[in-house]
Order: sequence, then C-alpha cells, then structure tokens
Amino acid sequence: MNEGAHHAPDAPHGSLREYLIGFFLSVVLTAIPFWLVMARPLAPGPTAVLIVAFAVVQIIVHMVYFLHMNARSEGGWTMIALIFTLIVVAIALAGSMWVMHHLDTNMMPMPHEVSRQP
Repeated sequence: MNEGAHHAPDAPHGSLREYLIGFFLSVVLTAIPFWLVMARPLAPGPTAVLIVAFAVVQIIVHMVYFLHMNARSEGGWTMIALIFTLIVVAIALAGSMWVMHHLDTNMMPMPHEVSRQP
C-alpha cells in the first residue's frame, strides 16, 4: 500500500521523539495533580485551581504533540476552528454560570424569610 494514500503530502507527521516527549509530559501532568489530591499538601481551593491549570496545559500538550495542531497545519484552518470552538464554549459556560447565578439570587428564599414561615 502506498504511504501517500493515507496522508496528505504536507500533513505533519510526528517523530518518535515528539511522541515520547508528549507521552512524558502527559504522564507528569497527570501525576502531579494525582499527588496533589492524594497527599493534600494544599487547601482544597488552591488544589482545585492547580488541577484545572494542569488540565489546560495537558490539553495543549495533546493538541501539539499528538494532534499536530499548529498555525501552519492545513493552512491555519485547524487553528481557526479551534479558536471558534473555544469562543463558543466560553460563551456557553459564561451564559450558563450567569443564568445559574441569577436563578440562585432571585429564586431562593432569603434566610430571614425562612425563619418567619410557620
């Protein structure tokens, strides 16, 4: 079977070195949050923030080392699609949080109203 039949000639191909770097980074970026949860060296708030930060970095590592996403791949269209997706997700998350906040603020009884009820 022809090698060119599976991939476009200008498609990025990862080398073994790149895959090993990506794998090593993925393992480290998984092991550190695991240790943070198991050893509990920090309070829950900072631990949660660090876990989210490590998750974001791991997403970037996977996109770069395993999906080979960069500004040059496919004429930049994959990066444009990624940016559009991130914007849509951010709008959906922000809107959901806004709606939930306003539901909580406007629909839950106030503490002094609860104590007056028989």
